Order: sequence, then C-alpha cells, then structure tokens
Amino acid sequence: MLKQYIPSLLYPSLFKRSIFFILLDILIIILSLYFSFLLRFEFALADEYKRLIVTSLPFFIIIKVATFLVFRMYRITWRYVGLRDLSNIVRAVLVSESLLMFLIIVLLREFPGFLSPELANFVSVNIAIKGFPRSIFFIDGAVSLLLLSGLRISKRVFIEVLYKNGKTGDSRRTIIVGAGNTGEMILRDMLRPEVSDFYPIGFLDDDNSKIGTYIHGIKVFSRTEKLKAVIRKYKVEAVIIAIPSLNYKTLRRIYGDAKEAQISTIKIVPRIYDFQKPIVNIKDLEDISMEDLIGRQVVEVDYKEIEHLLKDKVILVTGAGGSIGSEIVMQVCAFRPQKVILFDIDETALHNMHIRLARKFPYLKRDIYFMTGDIRDEERVEEVFREFIPQIVFHAAAYKHVPMMESNPKEAVKVNIFGTYIFTKISVSYGVGKFIMISTDKAVRPTSVMGATKRIAEYICNSANSQNKADNGKTKFVSVRFGNVLGSRGSVLPLFFEQLKHGGPLTVTHKDVQRYFMTIPEAVSLVLQASVIGNGGEVLALDMGEPVRIVELAEELIRIHGLQPYKDVDIEFIGLRQGEKLFEETLAAEEGVIASKHEKVFIAKGSEKYSKEEIEGILDEFRSALSIVSESGNNAARELLKKYVKYYTSCCNK
Repeated sequence: MLKQYIPSLLYPSLFKRSIFFILLDILIIILSLYFSFLLRFEFALADEYKRLIVTSLPFFIIIKVATFLVFRMYRITWRYVGLRDLSNIVRAVLVSESLLMFLIIVLLREFPGFLSPELANFVSVNIAIKGFPRSIFFIDGAVSLLLLSGLRISKRVFIEVLYKNGKTGDSRRTIIVGAGNTGEMILRDMLRPEVSDFYPIGFLDDDNSKIGTYIHGIKVFSRTEKLKAVIRKYKVEAVIIAIPSLNYKTLRRIYGDAKEAQISTIKIVPRIYDFQKPIVNIKDLEDISMEDLIGRQVVEVDYKEIEHLLKDKVILVTGAGGSIGSEIVMQVCAFRPQKVILFDIDETALHNMHIRLARKFPYLKRDIYFMTGDIRDEERVEEVFREFIPQIVFHAAAYKHVPMMESNPKEAVKVNIFGTYIFTKISVSYGVGKFIMISTDKAVRPTSVMGATKRIAEYICNSANSQNKADNGKTKFVSVRFGNVLGSRGSVLPLFFEQLKHGGPLTVTHKDVQRYFMTIPEAVSLVLQASVIGNGGEVLALDMGEPVRIVELAEELIRIHGLQPYKDVDIEFIGLRQGEKLFEETLAAEEGVIASKHEKVFIAKGSEKYSKEEIEGILDEFRSALSIVSESGNNAARELLKKYVKYYTSCCNK
C-alpha cells in the first residue's frame, strides 16, 4: 500500500519545495542567530546571552519566514536561480532585519506593555530584551544573506560547475562563434545537465575587447578567422554560430573553414521573432541553410516604429500560408497585435501555420484566427471583415509563378487583379487604417503576365488611395515591390536542390541571367519597415542588394556540397522561358526613385495613374475578356494588359 504512494511523495511540486525551503530556512535562522552571537562576543557566550538567543529566536523565525513568504522566496526555482532572485533575497533580509530591530529595540524595550503580562513573563522580556545588542542585527543579516543565497544557488553551482566540469559523457566538444548576448544564452543553456549533446570549449569573436575574457568560466579565444586553428588545437567536434546579424559572405567563410576542418556538426541560431524576449535555446538551433549561405544580409529596421504600427491592432494577412504571407504573420506576432487573422485558400498550409504559431507564440493562441477562403469570393471576404473589422491588411495572396501564368493569363487576372480590387474595396468600406500590397520587381517594365497583372494591382491600390483621400476616408494604400526571395515555393533554389539530389544537371535559363535575391525573413522585415514609411499612395521598392548571376548561384551551390561544377555536376543552359527576361529592374529607370528615411527602402516616382472611374472601366473590359472561353479569352486578357501597362511586352528576350 505504501509503495504506491512513494512515487507521488517523491514527485516534486511547489508545495513540497516550499515546505522543504521553509524547514531549511528555519534551520538557517537558528544557526545564523547563534553564530552572530558567537562572532559578536568572540566565541565566549555568557549564560545571559544564551538565554537572550532562546528568548529572541521565536521572533526571528516568525518575522523572517513571514517576510520571505511576502517576498515570494519560496516560489524561486532552485535550478534556475538568477541575479534577480538574489536581489530579491537581499531585499527580504533587509526588511526582516529592520522589522526585528523595530520590534525588539523600539516596541519591546521602550514599550514592554506591548505584550500581555503572561506573555512578557513567558519570554522573560523584562530581563532579556533590554540587553539585546544592536550589532547582532547587522551580523545576523550578513550571515543570513550568505547562507540563504548559498542554499538557493547550490544546485545551480553543482550542476553547472562541478557536475558539468567533471563529466562530458558523449557531449561534442563545441566552439561558439559569437560572444555576445546570444552566445551567452547558448552557453547558459548548454551548461544544463539535461543538455548533453554539446560541451563548451570556448568562444570566438571579432570584438577585440572580448578576446581573453571569460563568460561563465569559458574563455573567448580569438577572432573568427582563427577558427581552423582553434578546431585543430582543441579537437573541436561541433561549431555553433551565435551571431544573428552575420551577412552571407562572413557566414560562408566561417562555414567553409569549419567544413575544411572536417566539422560535420555546424549549427546556427534561428531568427529571433520575439525581439522583446530574445531567448534562444540549444533545442532551437538549426542547420545552416543554403539560403543563409547565399543571400543572408544584415537588415536593420526600427522596431519601435513597427511596434507602434502593429501593437494592439487587428491585422489580416492574405495568402497567410504562403512563403511571404507566413513570414509576415510570424514577424507581426512578435509585436503583440490584438488579433491576427490568417486568410488563405489552402487549408493544409493554415493547419501547418497553426502548429508553427502554437510553438512560437503560445500566449497568442486565443488571438490568432485561421480563415479559409478565396480572395475572389467577395461574399466570403466581406464576411471575414464583418466578423473581425481588421485595422491593417497585408495582401500577399497572388499567383506568382511566371511561366505558369503565361499559360493561364485569365487566372492571373482573376487573382492578381480582381482579388486585389475586392480587398481594396472592402477595406475602404470597413475603415481599414493601412493596406499593404506585396508587389514584385517583375511589375517594372513587365515581360510576363504575372508582372503585368501585379502592375495593374498597383494601379488599383493607388486609385483606391486617391479616391479614399478625396472622400476623407482613413485607409492608406501602399504597394511594396521586392525581388526574388530565396527558398520560396517555386523559386530557383528548391529546383536546384531537387536536381542536385538526383546528380544533376542543374538547369539555368541563360548564362547571363541575373536576379536580385534576399532571404524571406530579411525581405519581410523590410516590408514591415516600408509599411511604416508608406503614407498612402506610394509604391515602395526594396533595395535587394547586388544582383546575382544564376549560373554563379548554381556553381556556388555545387561547391557548398563539396563537389566541382561541370566536373562532378554539370550545369545545362535551357534558354529563357516565356515571360522571363535577363535582368530585373527593382529600382526602375522607367520611373526613378526617391530616397526614404531607410537606406534600403525607396519610393518609386510613379508613372501611370488611373482614377476610380478609369479603373472601373478597365475592370469591365477584363470581365468581358474573362467571359470568353478557350484561348481567345487568354489572348484578349494579354491584349488588355498590353493596352494598360506601359512598356509591357510578352517578348521573352527583352
């Protein structure tokens, strides 16, 4: 019978931990008071002082334990006690000693009638308290503080210093690249006993002031270019890169050095979405992706401005299950919105986002809503607006695959043009504060159906902004253009991965074709910054950095996998596909740009502008084209795109 209760008795709980610490604290209080008298009287205690200890001890126990309860010292987690907990112990000891001094020196000495005669006689107040030395309070406070703090940090000291230094087990000897806040968090988590995969050997950092210093007893050896030498000297088995702001060139050098030194385990810290609580754990570390090695850039945004825009707002994101839309959702959630509505036609993508968001933002689970629907379904869109009344809309839903839309221009018109029109119209009627449409560099001098339809979507947003401003409405419409994002669905990198998996060849359309690239998180960070900058009616263009030749991207990808281009894996040139061009023009010579207050966000000067009536007329013409069946309707749609989008041509060799 007793056996079945033993596990529950031994299982830790807040109540059991509190009782455990209260009993130990009482023992510490007794020892501290006795030791304080020994110190005060040089270890020669007269009988009267022994009686004084016995007389005053109940007051010390009751006052101190009560004060510790008030300061919640028994809710401290033994394993994770930190500086804040220790400062709380200091305050509790100071308050308790002050209360005891007031009680014994003032109340009991000056006002003995404070106690009843019977109680006064019981504790011998008239004899003992009158001779209580004041210095005892200071000595007792110091001794108590030392013992109480020592008890509470004992487990952490044992686990993180004695236990960890004495045993490595199967842990891999690890170098942490980056001795900043992120590196310190990684080290702290690494020192936990349950984390047995990595054993810290040291740090590398390019800040000369940190070299030679120690973090939690672990030395910062040298700069990052010494990685190979450090790996050989200390027999390192794993490398953790803990510098979130590294650009791809530096990251590629570190990665290459580690690979050259035969390191198979190379981890990197993930993007920290919740910048207000930047916590990184060992379990969150990721393998370095090809996107990081090829297109990672340092992007700085004004978090305070973005927070002012998004915090406590109701935000709707269309295409929320896609590559861009899902990243917008992730970053928006970091700014404590009131509600986030994810709108997408793909229920599987929404389900995956539900799992991802529950893991990253558990405190927002009641404020995130997943709504399936088609952006072309005006009745469904209005139903969602009526239910949630969004204040900010990020419109990321679109058909974006260039060759596919060349074969299906009517569908591109339905989604990219009419879908955008429906959302702009309903956003105005429900008083949305800001509407941000995700556009593309392919809308500049477009040679594709996709680019041309997105250009007309920009016209629709601009027209809606002008009309709304004339009507004294509050909705501001902003379009944000950017180039290719690495790793998005339908982009070149997943295609290369698939081809590489089968031994090649990697297919490139043309030896001179160039594209602007950026990783998805960086591009979306700039989208949020542009959303702050946009005041309504602008088309904002993101500076995607230097254009990259696709053939060089393919060659680099082959090298990163330890192979030789054209020797181990061939590269085949297949010719430009319909609708493609050699060079994208994000910052368009066609329009010109104006600098904004952010170095990577520019304002396109703009060319064609259409009134509300003209837009309505254009849409009527497209409706007529959509009603035509077979290829004739597709041809009619193409002709209308040529008619209303300046410079548009379907010539693929432009």
